Amino acid sequence: MKIFIMTDMEGVAGMVNALDWTHPEGCYYEAGKRLLTMEINAAIEGFFNAGATEILVADGHGAGGINVELLDNRVMYQRGWNGPYPFGNDSSFDAIAWIGQHPKAGTEYGHICHTGSFHVIERKINGVSVGELGEEVVVSMELGVTPIFASGCLALTKEAEAIVPGIQTAVVKFGVTPGSGDECNVEKYAARNLGAVHYHPEKAREIIKKNAYDALTRFKTHPETFKLPDIKAPYTLEMVTRPEGDGKSVKYRVTHPTSIIDLLNGKGETTYEE
Repeated sequence: MKIFIMTDMEGVAGMVNALDWTHPEGCYYEAGKRLLTMEINAAIEGFFNAGATEILVADGHGAGGINVELLDNRVMYQRGWNGPYPFGNDSSFDAIAWIGQHPKAGTEYGHICHTGSFHVIERKINGVSVGELGEEVVVSMELGVTPIFASGCLALTKEAEAIVPGIQTAVVKFGVTPGSGDECNVEKYAARNLGAVHYHPEKAREIIKKNAYDALTRFKTHPETFKLPDIKAPYTLEMVTRPEGDGKSVKYRVTHPTSIIDLLNGKGETTYEE
């Protein structure tokens, strides 16, 4: 049973904000990398205990988020991709999981919500709202890889359950900011959604380990309980961006006749709206 793990930083317990914890110049960046790596290791332990035979971990955070010296030595590590989608995922994997994932832009009561960057208000594929998790879900759908597990704040787990009914999740913190923030420009939105109540990192790892084990155990015996979204070709990506400063929002769409992966890599036809 071969597992692909996609990782990010903002969804980890104890990751208080982006500026101090997820950027190389941040005062707690190395501590943030350690916290993420230990959550990944907890999931790895759960997956191997449930019968995984091979695991690849993709470091999906923009600046890099994994301390490779602390990473479980039974797995392979990937950083750097062609495309970039599908970020190392391919049809050889049986299942995909997410660790440290944050909610999509505009998510109420999410922690450090964004989609790719703080510039995005909304991204939709064939009318289905997607964040970074959702994008990799539809990529996995094209590759025939089943999403089985995701960890992050409560809002992220609800997002995962909405796009993949039946997916196993692990809640490690709870965002406390109401509203979408759609009215914010980039600068104001980056300073939003920073309040959260966190589990202790050790408790969070226990939750992740148990649910990773349960996810793979159920996938092996009842794979039909993990439901993929019903999205079919041709594909259309619609995107709305936030203004910078006093600038204007931008709307555009990209279309591709056959491939979500090519669509997300910008190989389709792009049109802009006034």
